[in-house]
Order: sequence, then structure tokens, then C-alpha cells
Amino acid sequence: MAYKLQSYIDVPFNIPPVTGQEAHYIARAISSGRLTGDGQFTQKCHHWFRDNLGCPAALLTTSCTHALEISALLADIRVGDEVIMPSYTFVSTANAFALRGAKIVFVDIRPDTMNINEELIEAAITGRTKAIVPVHYAGVACEMDIIMKLADRYGLMVIEDAAQGVMSSYKGKALGTIGHLGCFSFHDTKNYTCGEGGALVINDESFVQRAEIIREKGTDRSRFLRGETDRYTWVDIGSSYLPSELNAAFLFAQLEAAEDIRSDRMRSWELYYTELEPLAERGLIGLPHIPSECAQNGHAFYIKTADCAERTRLIKFFKGRGIAATFHYIPLHNSQAGQEHGQFHGPDRYTTVESERILRLPLYYRLENEKVAYVINSLRAFYNC
Repeated sequence: MAYKLQSYIDVPFNIPPVTGQEAHYIARAISSGRLTGDGQFTQKCHHWFRDNLGCPAALLTTSCTHALEISALLADIRVGDEVIMPSYTFVSTANAFALRGAKIVFVDIRPDTMNINEELIEAAITGRTKAIVPVHYAGVACEMDIIMKLADRYGLMVIEDAAQGVMSSYKGKALGTIGHLGCFSFHDTKNYTCGEGGALVINDESFVQRAEIIREKGTDRSRFLRGETDRYTWVDIGSSYLPSELNAAFLFAQLEAAEDIRSDRMRSWELYYTELEPLAERGLIGLPHIPSECAQNGHAFYIKTADCAERTRLIKFFKGRGIAATFHYIPLHNSQAGQEHGQFHGPDRYTTVESERILRLPLYYRLENEKVAYVINSLRAFYNC
């Protein structure tokens, strides 16, 4: 497909999605006279998760970070326990477990998907290992069959960090519903947002009651609101993980349009991939790899440059043309806190070097084809092709 390259177009990296129903639902929440959480819109979101994901229960939280923190409590993580995860992830993945006193054991990634290398996990398991936390990078699933078999064999919890994975699946199963627990993000950089928010997906019904208690500051208030007890008290440790009805109202408008948003983002993703494939075939860039068993949600489109220096030059080139492109995580094991609270198991063959090659291109709901074409042709110009 041929495109005419305009001289300058402003292309932001991200614009939070808005479907048009958010303001209407927020007004309804305000008129209801109840702004605290677990009102009508929170319940609508919970029903959406159960109906669309097929999970026993899901609870809105104030962030994916907090969903991970609840998971750490449900997994009974204590001082001296070990939790296995990739180093190529956001700090919240590790923080949630380090807060409970766990040592974080980082395992190298696969260079094709940037996900944890499932073949290296077993060697990192010790008698102190308590949980595995796979991170579905860019909404593309880890090899969950292998991970779940390892968990069964060694009696470990699996907590999916599916922050980027809403509306993605692995072998037909929604991400977040495969492990014992799953965690979503609704930050404004995600496909579906309420500014700041998250959800805990509970796939083992034995965790449901305690998850409600932890989320409600350690009280049995949820049971009280359902009329199951005549008062509520402090019964366990917990914190304030409950979002307001305003957040839930905004989010529900997004969930109603979930398939439309996914399809729109995939249109841009596929346009990028198709038009940039010739550059990849010439060895100028690397493109994302989507395994055949994975159905993704178009969360991110990235390329891989030759090295960090080339990426830096490309970012500067894009900036001069009004295009906002950015790299992603700095591997946690290279950070001060990562070295204090964790260790890398085995050689760092891919995590650091591949993280230094990734450049994420603009991708958001209702991104115009004209702007995608401008980014593509600007990239061609950089590589003189």
C-alpha cells in the first residue's frame, strides 16, 4: 500500500480511549447518591468479567499494583519465600511480593515474545519457592501450559500479571483466568481505562471470601452489605483497595465497547506489521512474534532496532517529525532495588540486550490510518528505504 508522506504530523504515543458513554454513566453514578465503591457500576463490571472471562469471581481494585498486592496476601507470601518472575516487567510485579518480605528470583526472557522463558523456570525453583508470576508482555500470552504443569508438580501458586492482557487469550482461554489468580490494569495507557484502576481475577473459589475481606481493609463489610451478617468488623489484615463508583462507571463504558476497541487497535497493529514486514525481511528491524496459540489484543506495537544507540537516534529522528515513540522497561535486576530484593537466576542472555532494542510506536483507539502511514514512512525514511 502506497502512502503520501506529509511534511509534519503530530502523532502522540497514547490517547486514553473514550467511547462516548463515560460522562453519561458518571452522571448516573453521581445522581445515585452513592460514590463509594461496590455500587451498581462496580457490580456491572464484576458481572462483565464473570460473563466474558468465565471466571468464578473478579473484583475491581484501585490499580493492578493493588491486585498484585492482594494476590501476595492470598498466596501467604512471607519473609524468606521466593517468587519467580521475569526481570523485564514493571516494578509493581516485584514490589507486591517484596513488600511481604519475599526474595524475587528473576528468570531470563524469550527474545521472540519478551515473555519469561518457560524452559528456565524449573531450574530456578527451590524449597523456598512459593509462586510463579508470568507477565504477558504486550498482551501476548506466556506458555501457560508448561507453567501450570510446573506449578502443579511443585505445589506453587501461579499469579498472572495480565496488566496488558484484557481481551487476549491463550489456546482460547482468556488471559488472567489460567493461573490461580490474575491481575489487570486499567491505567490510562491500557486498552481499557478508568484513569487509574485494576481488577483481581479469582480462578480458585477458595480465595473469594478472603479476597473480599483484604480488599475491604480487612473487614467483612461485603458480607454485611449483602445482608449475610448484622454488622461488620476487622477480621483479617487488608487495606483500602476499593475504587469509587466514578471509576467503575467510566470503566463500564469501556468494557461495553471492549470488542470495538480491540478490533480498532488490531487494525492499526496489523497495518504496522504488514507495511513494515519488508524492512524486517531486509534485516533492518525486528517485528513482534505472536505464537499460533495466542490471540492478542493490539496493546502494543514495537520494533527492535540493531542496538540501543540506533534506538536513541531513531527516537530523536521521530521527535523531529512530531512522532512520540518510546522504549519500555529497564530490567528490574539492573536497578538498585532489584539488586537489593532479588537476584537473577542463570545468565542474562536476552533480558538486557533485547530490552535495549525495543521501541514502541504510537498505538491507541481511533488512531487514524493517515498517522499510522506517517509513522511507517518516517521509519522508512530513517532507514533510507
